[in-house]
Amino acid sequence: MKKYILTLIFCWAFFQAFGQADNEIISFYKQQKQITKIGMLTLGGWAVGNIAVNSLLMTQASGSRYYFYQMNTFWNVVNLALAGFGYYNSLQIAPDTLQLSTTTDEFFGLQKTLLFNAGLDVAYMAGGLYLLEKAKSIERNSKRFTGYGQALILQGAFLLVFDTVLYFVLDARSSELLPLLSSSVNGIGLSLRF
Repeated sequence: MKKYILTLIFCWAFFQAFGQADNEIISFYKQQKQITKIGMLTLGGWAVGNIAVNSLLMTQASGSRYYFYQMNTFWNVVNLALAGFGYYNSLQIAPDTLQLSTTTDEFFGLQKTLLFNAGLDVAYMAGGLYLLEKAKSIERNSKRFTGYGQALILQGAFLLVFDTVLYFVLDARSSELLPLLSSSVNGIGLSLRF
């Protein structure tokens, strides 16, 4: 009888632990998706605002200012598409169907993407500086190079701040992932602490 009761207690504790771990994984995943949604809404808001303001200003500008507004408009059409895709993607996977491996892969994959994007953002700004320098040495298209260069620096700087902030917001949550990894192992584990 004692063996039977001990087996029941062990089974109950085992299923409670796995149920709690699953709930924590789902909660972590939902919070990660919420952060992604807020990030994509921020990027989309920046893009919509830039498209509206720069399109309007472009109609009244000339010279390098015209090209500055033009590049900002074009650049943010792409930003809007990326934000829309990212937001749509954040709605797609039901958290109840996820496993810890999928959640961690997506989490760290997003962080790697943000770091890669931050490198691209620096390259955009460097490209903008290059265009500004090129505009000084040539007469033909110098206004275009100046406007486009200024726009690349502005957009690259915004994206660098955006990607860096989003990375650190996610990175702050990585400490929540370690207990999930240690408690959700494929198989049964026993941990003794002395």
